[in-house]
Amino acid sequence: MTVPESTLPTLISPRNRALPLLTLTDLRILETQAAAAVPAHTLMSRAGKAAASYLQERITRDTSTEKSKHKVWVVAGPGNNGGDALIMAAELHQAGIAVDLCMPLEVKPDDARWALDTARAAGVAITSTPPASLESYTWLVDGMFGIGLTRPLEGIFATIARQLSQRTKAKSRRGGVLALDTPSGLDSDTGTVVGDGREQGGDRSDGAAVHATHTITFIGAKPGLFTAQGRDLAGTVTVAPIGVDSTRRTAVQLNAPELFAAFLPPRDFATNKGTFGSLAVVGGDTGMCGAPILASRAALYTGAGKVHVALLGDGAPPYDPPHPELMLHAIDDLPLDKMDALAVGCGMGLRDRATRVMHDVLPLDVPKLFDADALNLISTDPSLAAEVTARGVQGDPCVLTPHPLEAARLLGTDAASVQRDRLAAARALAARFAGVVVLKGTGTIIAAPDGRVAINPTGNAALATGGTGDVLGGIIGALLAQHLPRYEAALAGVYLHGLAADTLSAQGHGPAGLTAGELAPMVRTLLNRLFYPPAAE
Repeated sequence: MTVPESTLPTLISPRNRALPLLTLTDLRILETQAAAAVPAHTLMSRAGKAAASYLQERITRDTSTEKSKHKVWVVAGPGNNGGDALIMAAELHQAGIAVDLCMPLEVKPDDARWALDTARAAGVAITSTPPASLESYTWLVDGMFGIGLTRPLEGIFATIARQLSQRTKAKSRRGGVLALDTPSGLDSDTGTVVGDGREQGGDRSDGAAVHATHTITFIGAKPGLFTAQGRDLAGTVTVAPIGVDSTRRTAVQLNAPELFAAFLPPRDFATNKGTFGSLAVVGGDTGMCGAPILASRAALYTGAGKVHVALLGDGAPPYDPPHPELMLHAIDDLPLDKMDALAVGCGMGLRDRATRVMHDVLPLDVPKLFDADALNLISTDPSLAAEVTARGVQGDPCVLTPHPLEAARLLGTDAASVQRDRLAAARALAARFAGVVVLKGTGTIIAAPDGRVAINPTGNAALATGGTGDVLGGIIGALLAQHLPRYEAALAGVYLHGLAADTLSAQGHGPAGLTAGELAPMVRTLLNRLFYPPAAE
Protein backbone atom coordinates (compact mmCIF):
# COMPACT_ATOMS: atom_id res chain seq x y z
CA MET A 1 0.00 0.00 0.00
CA THR A 2 1.32 3.48 -0.86
CA VAL A 3 0.46 6.89 0.51
CA PRO A 4 -0.23 9.96 -1.69
CA GLU A 5 2.80 12.24 -2.12
CA SER A 6 1.02 15.18 -0.48
CA THR A 7 0.38 13.20 2.71
CA LEU A 8 3.77 11.51 3.13
CA PRO A 9 4.62 11.21 6.83
CA THR A 10 7.61 12.98 8.27
CA LEU A 11 10.76 11.12 9.21
CA ILE A 12 10.29 8.82 12.18
CA SER A 13 12.58 8.45 15.17
CA PRO A 14 12.40 4.93 16.63
CA ARG A 15 12.76 6.32 20.15
CA ASN A 16 9.97 5.02 22.41
CA ARG A 17 8.02 3.57 19.49
CA ALA A 18 7.07 -0.06 18.98
CA LEU A 19 7.96 -0.01 15.31
CA PRO A 20 7.65 -3.12 13.17
CA LEU A 21 11.07 -4.46 12.23
CA LEU A 22 11.07 -5.65 8.63
CA THR A 23 13.15 -8.55 7.41
CA LEU A 24 14.49 -8.73 3.88
CA THR A 25 11.54 -10.93 2.92
CA ASP A 26 9.06 -8.43 4.38
CA LEU A 27 10.72 -5.57 2.53
CA ARG A 28 10.82 -7.30 -0.84
CA ILE A 29 7.08 -7.96 -0.64
CA LEU A 30 6.32 -4.35 0.34
CA GLU A 31 8.62 -2.93 -2.35
CA THR A 32 7.03 -5.04 -5.08
CA GLN A 33 3.51 -4.09 -4.04
CA ALA A 34 4.36 -0.40 -3.68
CA ALA A 35 6.27 -0.14 -6.95
CA ALA A 36 3.30 -1.60 -8.84
CA ALA A 37 1.01 1.12 -7.47
CA VAL A 38 3.05 4.22 -8.41
CA PRO A 39 4.78 5.57 -11.54
CA ALA A 40 8.24 4.29 -12.42
CA HIS A 41 11.14 5.58 -10.30
CA THR A 42 8.82 7.00 -7.62
CA LEU A 43 10.23 5.07 -4.66
CA MET A 44 13.84 5.84 -5.58
CA SER A 45 12.99 9.49 -6.03
CA ARG A 46 11.33 9.62 -2.63
CA ALA A 47 14.24 7.83 -0.94
CA GLY A 48 16.84 10.15 -2.41
CA LYS A 49 14.82 13.25 -1.58
CA ALA A 50 14.19 12.06 1.99
CA ALA A 51 17.91 11.49 2.51
CA ALA A 52 18.76 14.91 1.06
CA SER A 53 16.17 16.61 3.27
CA TYR A 54 17.51 14.78 6.32
CA LEU A 55 21.06 15.93 5.63
CA GLN A 56 20.03 19.49 4.77
CA GLU A 57 18.29 19.77 8.12
CA ARG A 58 21.45 18.72 9.94
CA ILE A 59 23.59 21.08 7.94
CA THR A 60 21.19 23.94 8.70
CA ARG A 61 21.28 23.13 12.42
CA ASP A 62 25.08 23.00 12.51
CA THR A 63 26.04 26.40 13.93
CA SER A 64 29.76 25.56 14.00
CA THR A 65 30.07 25.72 10.20
CA GLU A 66 28.45 28.11 7.73
CA LYS A 67 26.15 26.37 5.28
CA SER A 68 28.23 27.63 2.36
CA LYS A 69 31.31 25.92 3.80
CA HIS A 70 29.76 22.48 4.08
CA LYS A 71 30.99 19.92 1.56
CA VAL A 72 29.36 16.51 1.14
CA TRP A 73 31.04 13.46 -0.35
CA VAL A 74 28.77 10.67 -1.57
CA VAL A 75 29.75 7.18 -2.69
CA ALA A 76 27.29 5.28 -4.90
CA GLY A 77 27.33 1.55 -5.41
CA PRO A 78 26.28 -0.31 -8.58
CA GLY A 79 22.73 -1.14 -7.46
CA ASN A 80 19.61 0.64 -6.30
CA ASN A 81 21.30 1.91 -3.15
CA GLY A 82 23.61 3.76 -5.51
CA GLY A 83 20.54 5.12 -7.29
CA ASP A 84 19.23 6.53 -3.98
CA ALA A 85 22.63 8.17 -3.48
CA LEU A 86 22.56 9.72 -6.95
CA ILE A 87 19.15 11.31 -6.39
CA MET A 88 20.29 12.56 -3.00
CA ALA A 89 23.38 14.15 -4.55
CA ALA A 90 21.27 15.82 -7.25
CA GLU A 91 18.92 17.27 -4.62
CA LEU A 92 21.78 18.59 -2.49
CA HIS A 93 23.49 20.13 -5.52
CA GLN A 94 20.30 21.87 -6.56
CA ALA A 95 19.88 23.18 -3.00
CA GLY A 96 23.26 24.92 -3.27
CA ILE A 97 25.27 22.48 -1.14
CA ALA A 98 28.66 21.50 -2.51
CA VAL A 99 28.61 17.78 -3.27
CA ASP A 100 31.00 15.39 -4.97
CA LEU A 101 29.97 11.87 -5.92
CA CYS A 102 32.17 8.81 -6.40
CA MET A 103 30.80 5.89 -8.44
CA PRO A 104 33.49 3.16 -8.65
CA LEU A 105 31.25 0.97 -10.83
CA GLU A 106 28.49 2.39 -12.97
CA VAL A 107 24.99 1.61 -11.72
CA LYS A 108 23.10 -1.18 -13.49
CA PRO A 109 19.36 -1.43 -12.59
CA ASP A 110 16.90 0.58 -14.66
CA ASP A 111 15.86 2.73 -11.71
CA ALA A 112 19.47 3.50 -10.85
CA ARG A 113 20.27 4.32 -14.52
CA TRP A 114 17.44 6.86 -14.43
CA ALA A 115 18.94 8.29 -11.23
CA LEU A 116 22.36 8.56 -12.91
CA ASP A 117 20.84 10.51 -15.79
CA THR A 118 19.10 12.77 -13.25
CA ALA A 119 22.32 13.47 -11.38
CA ARG A 120 24.25 14.20 -14.55
CA ALA A 121 21.52 16.55 -15.78
CA ALA A 122 21.65 18.36 -12.44
CA GLY A 123 25.39 18.93 -12.86
CA VAL A 124 26.66 16.68 -10.04
CA ALA A 125 30.43 16.13 -10.21
CA ILE A 126 30.94 12.36 -10.63
CA THR A 127 34.26 10.51 -10.42
CA SER A 128 35.17 6.82 -10.32
CA THR A 129 37.88 6.99 -7.66
CA PRO A 130 37.82 8.47 -4.16
CA PRO A 131 40.17 11.32 -3.24
CA ALA A 132 43.30 10.57 -1.26
CA SER A 133 41.75 12.31 1.75
CA LEU A 134 38.18 12.97 2.83
CA GLU A 135 39.15 15.52 5.48
CA SER A 136 37.82 18.51 3.54
CA TYR A 137 34.27 17.13 3.61
CA THR A 138 31.94 17.70 6.54
CA TRP A 139 29.54 14.88 5.69
CA LEU A 140 30.32 11.53 4.09
CA VAL A 141 27.45 9.49 2.65
CA ASP A 142 27.46 5.72 2.21
CA GLY A 143 25.25 4.69 -0.71
CA MET A 144 27.23 1.62 -1.73
CA PHE A 145 24.98 -1.31 -0.80
CA GLY A 146 21.71 -1.52 1.08
CA ILE A 147 19.72 -4.56 2.12
CA GLY A 148 20.23 -7.98 0.61
CA LEU A 149 24.03 -7.96 0.35
CA THR A 150 25.12 -11.60 0.19
CA ARG A 151 28.89 -11.40 -0.03
CA PRO A 152 31.58 -9.41 1.79
CA LEU A 153 32.63 -5.97 0.62
CA GLU A 154 35.68 -6.31 -1.60
CA GLY A 155 38.26 -4.19 -3.38
CA ILE A 156 37.51 -0.48 -3.66
CA PHE A 157 34.25 -0.81 -1.73
CA ALA A 158 36.00 -2.43 1.26
CA THR A 159 38.63 0.31 1.12
CA ILE A 160 35.98 3.05 1.10
CA ALA A 161 34.11 1.37 3.96
CA ARG A 162 37.26 1.59 6.07
CA GLN A 163 37.77 5.25 5.10
CA LEU A 164 34.25 6.13 6.16
CA SER A 165 34.57 4.18 9.39
CA GLN A 166 37.77 6.02 10.28
CA ARG A 167 35.81 9.28 10.31
CA THR A 168 33.25 7.83 12.73
CA LYS A 169 35.89 6.32 15.00
CA ALA A 170 37.77 9.62 15.11
CA LYS A 171 34.67 11.14 16.78
CA SER A 172 35.02 14.29 14.70
CA ARG A 173 32.74 17.14 15.66
CA ARG A 174 32.42 18.10 11.99
CA GLY A 175 29.44 16.52 10.28
CA GLY A 176 29.35 12.75 10.29
CA VAL A 177 28.89 9.60 8.23
CA LEU A 178 25.38 8.96 6.93
CA ALA A 179 24.42 5.48 5.71
CA LEU A 180 21.53 5.12 3.29
CA ASP A 181 19.12 2.33 4.27
CA THR A 182 21.75 0.25 6.10
CA PRO A 183 25.50 0.64 6.58
CA SER A 184 27.13 -1.16 3.67
CA GLY A 185 28.35 -4.59 4.68
CA LEU A 186 25.75 -5.04 7.43
CA ASP A 187 23.23 -7.89 7.25
CA SER A 188 19.94 -6.08 7.88
CA ASP A 189 18.26 -9.22 9.23
CA THR A 190 20.87 -10.31 11.77
CA GLY A 191 22.97 -7.26 12.62
CA THR A 192 26.17 -9.10 11.72
CA VAL A 193 28.79 -8.10 9.17
CA VAL A 194 28.45 -10.02 5.91
CA GLY A 195 31.42 -12.35 5.63
CA ASP A 196 32.61 -11.73 9.16
CA GLY A 197 34.85 -14.59 10.27
CA ARG A 198 35.33 -13.28 13.79
CA GLU A 199 35.49 -16.07 16.32
CA GLN A 200 34.17 -15.73 19.85
CA GLY A 201 36.89 -14.10 21.90
CA GLY A 202 39.13 -13.55 18.88
CA ASP A 203 39.97 -10.53 16.76
CA ARG A 204 39.87 -11.91 13.22
CA SER A 205 37.34 -10.24 10.94
CA ASP A 206 37.10 -11.11 7.26
CA GLY A 207 34.17 -8.78 6.61
CA ALA A 208 34.25 -5.03 6.16
CA ALA A 209 31.35 -2.74 6.96
CA VAL A 210 30.71 0.97 7.24
CA HIS A 211 30.63 2.32 10.78
CA ALA A 212 28.21 5.23 10.44
CA THR A 213 27.23 7.99 12.85
CA HIS A 214 23.70 8.15 11.37
CA THR A 215 21.51 5.87 9.27
CA ILE A 216 18.37 6.87 7.38
CA THR A 217 16.52 3.67 6.59
CA PHE A 218 13.77 3.46 3.99
CA ILE A 219 10.20 2.06 4.19
CA GLY A 220 10.67 0.63 7.68
CA ALA A 221 13.19 -0.20 10.37
CA LYS A 222 15.23 -3.39 10.09
CA PRO A 223 16.12 -5.83 12.89
CA GLY A 224 19.84 -5.73 12.16
CA LEU A 225 20.04 -2.02 12.95
CA PHE A 226 19.19 -2.70 16.60
CA THR A 227 21.07 -5.84 17.61
CA ALA A 228 24.53 -7.42 17.46
CA GLN A 229 27.09 -5.28 15.61
CA GLY A 230 24.31 -3.31 13.95
CA ARG A 231 23.72 -1.06 16.96
CA ASP A 232 27.29 0.21 16.78
CA LEU A 233 27.52 0.37 13.00
CA ALA A 234 24.21 2.16 12.37
CA GLY A 235 24.61 5.00 14.87
CA THR A 236 21.46 7.13 15.23
CA VAL A 237 18.66 5.55 13.19
CA THR A 238 15.84 7.45 11.47
CA VAL A 239 13.08 5.86 9.40
CA ALA A 240 11.88 7.38 6.12
CA PRO A 241 8.62 5.59 5.17
CA ILE A 242 8.71 7.06 1.60
CA GLY A 243 4.97 6.59 1.29
CA VAL A 244 4.91 2.84 1.89
CA ASP A 245 2.65 1.61 4.66
CA SER A 246 4.72 -0.77 6.78
CA THR A 247 2.56 -0.54 9.89
CA ARG A 248 1.09 -4.01 9.47
CA ARG A 249 2.01 -6.18 12.41
CA THR A 250 5.14 -8.21 11.84
CA ALA A 251 6.64 -10.99 13.91
CA VAL A 252 9.41 -8.68 15.17
CA GLN A 253 8.88 -5.34 16.89
CA LEU A 254 11.03 -2.75 18.58
CA ASN A 255 10.43 -2.85 22.33
CA ALA A 256 8.71 0.24 23.71
CA PRO A 257 6.40 1.14 26.61
CA GLU A 258 3.28 0.80 24.48
CA LEU A 259 3.86 -2.97 24.45
CA PHE A 260 3.78 -3.37 28.24
CA ALA A 261 2.56 -0.21 30.02
CA ALA A 262 -1.08 -1.31 30.11
CA PHE A 263 -0.10 -4.40 32.11
CA LEU A 264 1.53 -2.53 34.99
CA PRO A 265 -0.69 -2.60 38.09
CA PRO A 266 -2.44 0.60 39.16
CA ARG A 267 -1.16 2.16 42.38
CA ASP A 268 -4.48 3.06 43.92
CA PHE A 269 -4.95 4.38 47.46
CA ALA A 270 -6.77 1.20 48.46
CA THR A 271 -3.79 -1.10 47.94
CA ASN A 272 -1.36 -2.81 50.30
CA LYS A 273 1.85 -4.80 50.13
CA GLY A 274 -0.11 -7.91 49.24
CA THR A 275 -1.46 -6.20 46.16
CA PHE A 276 2.00 -6.08 44.61
CA GLY A 277 3.01 -9.63 45.30
CA SER A 278 5.67 -11.62 47.07
CA LEU A 279 8.84 -12.58 45.24
CA ALA A 280 11.39 -15.13 46.36
CA VAL A 281 14.89 -14.89 44.92
CA VAL A 282 16.37 -18.38 45.14
CA GLY A 283 20.13 -18.86 45.05
CA GLY A 284 23.19 -17.94 47.04
CA ASP A 285 25.27 -21.03 47.69
CA THR A 286 28.01 -20.67 50.30
CA GLY A 287 30.13 -17.62 49.55
CA MET A 288 27.85 -16.44 46.73
CA CYS A 289 25.06 -14.53 48.46
CA GLY A 290 25.97 -11.21 46.75
CA ALA A 291 24.16 -12.11 43.52
CA PRO A 292 20.75 -12.85 45.08
CA ILE A 293 21.08 -9.78 47.30
CA LEU A 294 21.63 -7.61 44.20
CA ALA A 295 18.61 -9.20 42.51
CA SER A 296 16.46 -8.79 45.62
CA ARG A 297 17.33 -5.13 46.07
CA ALA A 298 16.39 -4.53 42.43
CA ALA A 299 13.06 -6.26 43.05
CA LEU A 300 12.34 -3.91 45.96
CA TYR A 301 13.03 -0.87 43.82
CA THR A 302 10.80 -2.25 41.04
CA GLY A 303 7.77 -2.26 43.30
CA ALA A 304 7.31 -5.81 44.58
CA GLY A 305 5.26 -5.82 47.78
CA LYS A 306 7.48 -8.26 49.68
CA VAL A 307 10.87 -9.69 48.71
CA HIS A 308 12.32 -12.85 50.23
CA VAL A 309 15.79 -14.29 49.69
CA ALA A 310 15.96 -18.08 49.85
CA LEU A 311 19.62 -19.02 50.36
CA LEU A 312 21.07 -22.45 49.66
CA GLY A 313 24.41 -22.03 51.41
CA ASP A 314 25.78 -21.61 54.90
CA GLY A 315 27.20 -18.53 56.58
CA ALA A 316 24.79 -16.02 55.02
CA PRO A 317 24.09 -12.80 56.90
CA PRO A 318 20.87 -12.72 58.93
CA TYR A 319 19.72 -9.59 57.12
CA ASP A 320 20.84 -7.01 54.55
CA PRO A 321 21.94 -3.89 56.50
CA PRO A 322 21.30 -1.36 53.67
CA HIS A 323 17.91 -2.95 53.04
CA PRO A 324 16.48 -4.60 56.14
CA GLU A 325 13.20 -4.77 54.22
CA LEU A 326 14.57 -7.91 52.56
CA MET A 327 13.68 -11.13 54.36
CA LEU A 328 16.55 -13.62 54.30
CA HIS A 329 15.86 -17.31 54.87
CA ALA A 330 17.48 -20.69 54.63
CA ILE A 331 15.74 -22.20 51.63
CA ASP A 332 14.09 -24.98 53.64
CA ASP A 333 12.47 -22.40 55.92
CA LEU A 334 10.55 -20.56 53.18
CA PRO A 335 7.33 -21.97 51.65
CA LEU A 336 8.09 -21.25 48.02
CA ASP A 337 4.65 -22.42 46.92
CA LYS A 338 3.13 -19.44 48.75
CA MET A 339 5.05 -16.90 46.67
CA ASP A 340 3.62 -14.96 43.74
CA ALA A 341 6.81 -15.45 41.69
CA LEU A 342 10.25 -17.03 41.90
CA ALA A 343 13.55 -15.78 40.45
CA VAL A 344 15.93 -18.74 40.54
CA GLY A 345 19.63 -19.09 39.86
CA CYS A 346 21.63 -16.08 41.10
CA GLY A 347 24.75 -17.43 42.83
CA MET A 348 23.07 -20.81 43.04
CA GLY A 349 26.10 -22.91 42.18
CA LEU A 350 26.11 -26.25 40.40
CA ARG A 351 26.22 -28.69 43.30
CA ASP A 352 23.74 -31.51 43.85
CA ARG A 353 21.86 -29.33 46.30
CA ALA A 354 21.14 -26.83 43.51
CA THR A 355 19.88 -29.59 41.22
CA ARG A 356 17.49 -30.85 43.92
CA VAL A 357 16.17 -27.31 44.42
CA MET A 358 15.50 -27.03 40.70
CA HIS A 359 13.50 -30.26 40.72
CA ASP A 360 11.58 -28.98 43.76
CA VAL A 361 10.60 -25.60 42.30
CA LEU A 362 9.68 -26.66 38.77
CA PRO A 363 6.36 -28.36 39.72
CA LEU A 364 5.18 -25.34 41.72
CA ASP A 365 2.27 -23.38 40.22
CA VAL A 366 4.14 -20.08 40.51
CA PRO A 367 5.59 -17.93 37.71
CA LYS A 368 9.30 -18.72 37.50
CA LEU A 369 12.36 -16.97 36.09
CA PHE A 370 15.58 -18.94 35.59
CA ASP A 371 18.93 -17.20 35.28
CA ALA A 372 22.66 -17.87 35.65
CA ASP A 373 23.43 -21.23 37.33
CA ALA A 374 19.82 -22.38 36.94
CA LEU A 375 20.30 -22.16 33.16
CA ASN A 376 23.58 -24.05 33.32
CA LEU A 377 21.88 -26.82 35.31
CA ILE A 378 19.08 -27.01 32.75
CA SER A 379 21.61 -27.25 29.93
CA THR A 380 23.40 -30.24 31.53
CA ASP A 381 20.43 -32.15 32.96
CA PRO A 382 17.99 -33.49 30.35
CA SER A 383 15.34 -34.20 32.99
CA LEU A 384 15.37 -30.55 34.11
CA ALA A 385 15.17 -29.38 30.51
CA ALA A 386 12.19 -31.68 29.92
CA GLU A 387 10.45 -30.34 33.04
CA VAL A 388 10.92 -26.73 31.88
CA THR A 389 9.44 -27.57 28.48
CA ALA A 390 6.56 -29.48 30.06
CA ARG A 391 5.65 -26.47 32.22
CA GLY A 392 5.39 -24.33 29.10
CA VAL A 393 3.34 -26.87 27.19
CA GLN A 394 0.96 -27.02 30.17
CA GLY A 395 0.44 -23.25 30.04
CA ASP A 396 2.97 -22.18 32.67
CA PRO A 397 5.90 -20.93 30.57
CA CYS A 398 9.14 -20.19 32.39
CA VAL A 399 11.17 -17.06 31.72
CA LEU A 400 14.77 -17.86 30.73
CA THR A 401 17.35 -15.05 30.71
CA PRO A 402 20.57 -16.38 29.13
CA HIS A 403 23.59 -14.45 27.91
CA PRO A 404 25.02 -15.78 24.61
CA LEU A 405 27.25 -18.43 26.18
CA GLU A 406 24.41 -19.74 28.35
CA ALA A 407 22.14 -19.70 25.30
CA ALA A 408 24.73 -21.73 23.39
CA ARG A 409 24.84 -24.35 26.15
CA LEU A 410 21.05 -24.61 26.13
CA LEU A 411 21.05 -25.04 22.34
CA GLY A 412 24.04 -27.37 22.22
CA THR A 413 26.08 -25.03 20.06
CA ASP A 414 28.66 -22.27 20.57
CA ALA A 415 28.34 -18.59 21.41
CA ALA A 416 29.63 -17.48 17.99
CA SER A 417 26.76 -19.34 16.31
CA VAL A 418 24.26 -17.71 18.65
CA GLN A 419 25.66 -14.27 17.88
CA ARG A 420 25.60 -14.84 14.11
CA ASP A 421 21.80 -14.88 14.22
CA ARG A 422 20.50 -13.74 17.57
CA LEU A 423 16.88 -13.66 16.43
CA ALA A 424 17.03 -17.26 15.26
CA ALA A 425 18.71 -18.34 18.50
CA ALA A 426 16.10 -16.65 20.69
CA ARG A 427 13.27 -18.15 18.66
CA ALA A 428 14.86 -21.59 18.83
CA LEU A 429 15.15 -21.37 22.62
CA ALA A 430 11.55 -20.17 23.02
CA ALA A 431 10.34 -23.08 20.89
CA ARG A 432 12.55 -25.70 22.54
CA PHE A 433 11.56 -24.77 26.09
CA ALA A 434 8.04 -23.46 25.37
CA GLY A 435 9.01 -20.40 27.37
CA VAL A 436 9.75 -16.71 27.21
CA VAL A 437 13.40 -16.09 26.40
CA VAL A 438 15.48 -12.99 27.11
CA LEU A 439 18.66 -13.33 25.05
CA LYS A 440 20.89 -10.74 26.64
CA GLY A 441 23.51 -8.66 24.85
CA THR A 442 23.48 -5.55 22.71
CA GLY A 443 19.97 -5.35 21.34
CA THR A 444 18.55 -7.85 23.83
CA ILE A 445 15.94 -10.07 22.19
CA ILE A 446 12.73 -11.12 23.92
CA ALA A 447 10.97 -14.10 22.33
CA ALA A 448 7.71 -15.80 23.29
CA PRO A 449 6.69 -19.36 22.38
CA ASP A 450 3.70 -18.03 20.42
CA GLY A 451 6.06 -16.35 17.92
CA ARG A 452 6.12 -12.79 19.26
CA VAL A 453 9.60 -11.27 19.22
CA ALA A 454 10.93 -7.86 20.25
CA ILE A 455 14.35 -6.25 20.11
CA ASN A 456 15.18 -3.89 22.93
CA PRO A 457 16.67 -0.49 21.99
CA THR A 458 17.82 0.64 25.45
CA GLY A 459 21.09 -0.05 27.26
CA ASN A 460 24.75 0.58 26.61
CA ALA A 461 28.25 -0.54 27.59
CA ALA A 462 27.61 0.47 31.21
CA LEU A 463 25.86 -2.89 31.54
CA ALA A 464 29.07 -4.76 30.67
CA THR A 465 29.98 -5.31 34.31
CA GLY A 466 29.39 -8.01 36.90
CA GLY A 467 26.01 -8.18 38.58
CA THR A 468 23.89 -6.36 36.01
CA GLY A 469 22.32 -9.64 34.92
CA ASP A 470 21.33 -10.36 38.53
CA VAL A 471 19.70 -6.93 38.69
CA LEU A 472 17.73 -7.68 35.52
CA GLY A 473 16.53 -10.97 36.98
CA GLY A 474 15.30 -9.16 40.09
CA ILE A 475 13.48 -6.52 38.03
CA ILE A 476 11.64 -9.07 35.88
CA GLY A 477 10.94 -11.21 38.96
CA ALA A 478 9.32 -8.22 40.69
CA LEU A 479 7.11 -7.60 37.66
CA LEU A 480 6.07 -11.26 37.60
CA ALA A 481 5.16 -10.96 41.28
CA GLN A 482 2.98 -7.98 40.34
CA HIS A 483 1.11 -10.34 38.00
CA LEU A 484 2.35 -9.09 34.65
CA PRO A 485 2.15 -11.79 31.96
CA ARG A 486 5.52 -13.42 31.32
CA TYR A 487 6.24 -11.78 27.96
CA GLU A 488 5.21 -8.30 29.07
CA ALA A 489 7.18 -8.64 32.33
CA ALA A 490 10.27 -9.47 30.27
CA LEU A 491 9.66 -6.55 27.88
CA ALA A 492 9.22 -4.08 30.74
CA GLY A 493 12.16 -5.38 32.75
CA VAL A 494 14.61 -5.30 29.87
CA TYR A 495 13.46 -1.85 28.76
CA LEU A 496 13.74 -0.28 32.23
CA HIS A 497 17.06 -1.98 32.96
CA GLY A 498 18.58 -0.58 29.76
CA LEU A 499 16.99 2.84 30.17
CA ALA A 500 18.44 3.10 33.68
CA ALA A 501 21.92 2.57 32.23
CA ASP A 502 21.25 5.12 29.49
CA THR A 503 19.98 7.72 31.95
CA LEU A 504 22.83 7.24 34.40
CA SER A 505 25.35 7.46 31.56
CA ALA A 506 23.78 10.69 30.35
CA GLN A 507 24.27 12.05 33.86
CA GLY A 508 27.98 11.18 33.76
CA HIS A 509 27.85 8.00 35.85
CA GLY A 510 28.65 5.70 32.93
CA PRO A 511 29.34 3.96 30.72
CA ALA A 512 32.71 3.41 32.44
CA GLY A 513 32.56 2.44 36.08
CA LEU A 514 28.80 2.18 36.56
CA THR A 515 28.10 -0.56 39.11
CA ALA A 516 25.21 -2.97 39.06
CA GLY A 517 23.89 -1.71 42.37
CA GLU A 518 23.41 1.81 40.99
CA LEU A 519 20.82 0.64 38.47
CA ALA A 520 17.98 -0.22 40.85
CA PRO A 521 17.36 3.28 42.27
CA MET A 522 17.24 4.67 38.74
CA VAL A 523 14.79 1.94 37.71
CA ARG A 524 12.53 3.13 40.54
CA THR A 525 12.83 6.74 39.36
CA LEU A 526 12.00 5.83 35.77
CA LEU A 527 9.13 3.54 36.72
CA ASN A 528 7.47 6.33 38.68
CA ARG A 529 8.32 9.11 36.23
CA LEU A 530 7.05 7.23 33.18
CA PHE A 531 4.15 5.20 34.54
CA TYR A 532 3.12 6.58 37.95
CA PRO A 533 3.34 10.37 37.72
CA PRO A 534 1.73 12.29 40.58
CA ALA A 535 -1.91 13.18 40.08
CA ALA A 536 -2.60 16.74 38.97
CA GLU A 537 -4.13 18.95 41.64
